Amino acid sequence: MSQTVWIARHGNRQDFVDSSWHRTAERPFDPGLSADGILQAKELGKRLQGKKIAHIFASPFLRTVETAHYVAEALDLSIKVESGLSEFLNPNWFFSTPECLTLDSLSQLFPRVDRSYTSRVIAEFPETEQTALRRAGKVARHLAAEFPQNLLLVGHGASVLGATRGLLEDPVHVSCPLCGLFKLVKQGDEWLMELSGDISHLSRTEQNIRYI
Repeated sequence: MSQTVWIARHGNRQDFVDSSWHRTAERPFDPGLSADGILQAKELGKRLQGKKIAHIFASPFLRTVETAHYVAEALDLSIKVESGLSEFLNPNWFFSTPECLTLDSLSQLFPRVDRSYTSRVIAEFPETEQTALRRAGKVARHLAAEFPQNLLLVGHGASVLGATRGLLEDPVHVSCPLCGLFKLVKQGDEWLMELSGDISHLSRTEQNIRYI
C-alpha cells in the first residue's frame, strides 16, 4: 500500500498585509493569518477532504498552527505541533529564538492541538539555510516512517522546501507559494512528487512569492 505525504505552506500573514503590525505586536516574529490567509487555509482544508489523511503536523508558529486548524476542522483531525517544521531560524532575521505561544496556549486557542505529542526534531537557533533544510528533511523522513499513513505537514517556505527535498533525497528547486500544496507518493522505496506548489484550490493568491 502506498503512502502519501502532503506538504503545505501556511496562508498569508498579518504582517504581509500590514507592514506596521509588528510595531505593537506582543510577539513581533509570530504573526497569525491575515483575513485572506484564513480564507486560503479554509480552501486548503476543502481541497484535502477525502484524501484519507490520518495525521496533521504543524510548525509551532501561530500562522502554521492556525492554517492547520482550519484544515483539521475540515478533516476532523487533531494537530501535532512539530518543532522540526519550524521557520528558518536565520540570525539575519532574528536576534534570538523567536518567541511563540506555548503548547498550552496554542491548545486553548485551537482545541484540536494534541497536547500529548512531543516534537521528534527540535529546531535550534541560530541555523544556516542548509541546516534548516536538512532539519526539515530529517523530520519529514522521520514522521513518514513513524506514521505510515497519509500525512499533512504544514510549514514555512524553507521547511516546506526542506521536507520535500528530504523525502525525494534530491536538491530539487521548487516554488513555495502561500498555501501552496505538494503531494509526494511513496512507491516501493522511492518517493515521487505528483504536485509541486499547486495553488489551484485558492481563490486569492500572492503576486510575489517570498521564498524560492
